[in-house]
Amino acid sequence: MRWRKSNQAAGKRNSDLSAYIDEASEIEGKFTFSGTVMLNGKLTGEIFSNDTLIIGEKGVVNAAIHAGIVLVSGEVRGNILGTERVELRGSARVYGDVEAPVVVVEEGVLFEGHCRMTKARSEDVPAPSAPRDLSIVSVKR
Repeated sequence: MRWRKSNQAAGKRNSDLSAYIDEASEIEGKFTFSGTVMLNGKLTGEIFSNDTLIIGEKGVVNAAIHAGIVLVSGEVRGNILGTERVELRGSARVYGDVEAPVVVVEEGVLFEGHCRMTKARSEDVPAPSAPRDLSIVSVKR
C-alpha cells in the first residue's frame, strides 16, 4: 500500500506507509514506531516516534503523543507534542494540549486545550546573519 501526502510541507514528498491500524484494532500500552503509521483503530496508552503519525477519521486515541509530525483527523484525548509539526484537520476532535514549532488548525476542528508554538530544534534553525542597522532606511523615489 502506498501513501502520498497531499501537503508536501508536512514531510517527504513520497513516503511508504510503514503500518496501517484499521478500525477493528484496539491497542493498549506503549506504542513506538519508525516510518509513517496511519491509525484508524483505538489506542490507549502512549505513542512515541520521531516520524509521522496519521490519525484517521475513525481513529480514537486516549494517549500522550510524542512524534515528529502528527496529522489528526479523528479523536485524541491527551497531549500532543510534535517535534516538527502538528496538523488538526477538519473532522479532528482534540481534548488536550498541543505543542510544536508549526501548528495548523483547520476550520471545523473541535479543540479543547492549550496550544504552544515552540521554536524548532537548534540544529534545524539557520545561523543568524549579521545584525542590520534599522536606523537607516532607504527610500525609493
